[in-house]
Formats: sequence, C-alpha cells, structure tokens
Amino acid sequence: MKLTRYVFFIICVLFTYQALADDTYDQDTILTEATDFFGEATESVAKVIEKIFKEQGRPNAYIEGSEGSGALVVGARYGDGILYRKTGGSMKVHWTGPSIGFDAGGNLSKVFVLVYNLNNTEKLFQRFPAIEGGYYFVGGVGANYHQVDNIVLAPIRLGVGLRAGVNAGYMKYSKEKTWNPF
Repeated sequence: MKLTRYVFFIICVLFTYQALADDTYDQDTILTEATDFFGEATESVAKVIEKIFKEQGRPNAYIEGSEGSGALVVGARYGDGILYRKTGGSMKVHWTGPSIGFDAGGNLSKVFVLVYNLNNTEKLFQRFPAIEGGYYFVGGVGANYHQVDNIVLAPIRLGVGLRAGVNAGYMKYSKEKTWNPF
C-alpha cells in the first residue's frame, strides 16, 4: 500500500513538472527565435541568452520589438513590439520610459525581451524600475533586468548609435502607444 502511494506521488510530480515545462520556452527555442529576429547568429547574443537562462531559468513569454532612445542627463526611451506567450497568443505592446543620470547620446535598437512569471498578461502593463549602463560606439549588445514582484523582464538590445553613461528610471508597458514617457 505504501509503495503504491509513493509511485502515485512520483507520477504526479512528473506530470506536474512536464506541465510546467510545457508552459515555458527552452534555451534552444529562444536562441533560434532571437537569431531569426536579430538576423544574425552572433556569439555575443548567444552568450547573453545563456547567461540569462543560467540566472533566471526558462521564460514563459518573450517580446520582439524595436526602440529608440536618447539622453543628455535626462532621457527618454520609446519602443513597441509583439508579446508572444508560450501558452498561445500574441499581442502588440508599447513601452516608454524616462531616465536621469550621467548619460549622453542616442541609439536605435532591436529588442528581444525574455519575460518570466507572467501568468496574467495584464500584469505586464505597469512600470518596471530600470537602472542601466551602456556604451555604444557605432554598435553593441547588452541586457539588464527589470522586476516588479515576481515578474522579471530581461531586455536584450542589439543597437547602433553613439551613447555612453549610466541612468535610472523606469519602463512603462502599455497597450496603446503614447509619446508621454511618464
């Protein structure tokens, strides 16, 4: 009787693990999607994705988009893209955000955002604190984390421009496009 309970328990755990794994993307799938999106298989993008997977695990959604940003002490960022959920469905999203810091220049980027623990799409539409540092001289790739509660966003940016500095601000995600960064 005890053996039957243990076998039943193990089977339940395995089915639960499989259900959770089916709700997330594996590293190879994300690397393929990012490579297709960025248009090239760069070693630096692969290393960034590998590092994020090591630190955060498997995402349950991702965003493919583009953005433009600029700053001279005070800055702003504007972007839009498509949110893809592992459980199905996609939707257009927009983001804006102000920043302040020791930051000057501008850049245009393709952005691939890994999204973790987004069980309800509506939870994306809020402000995510952001501290960033970067240096673009013609081009570069970078990533950072934005987190509210247990939702983690890991934007990977591959961009061109001339920009250097460190800043603090937030990214506000919305369903509708707006020019107001606040």
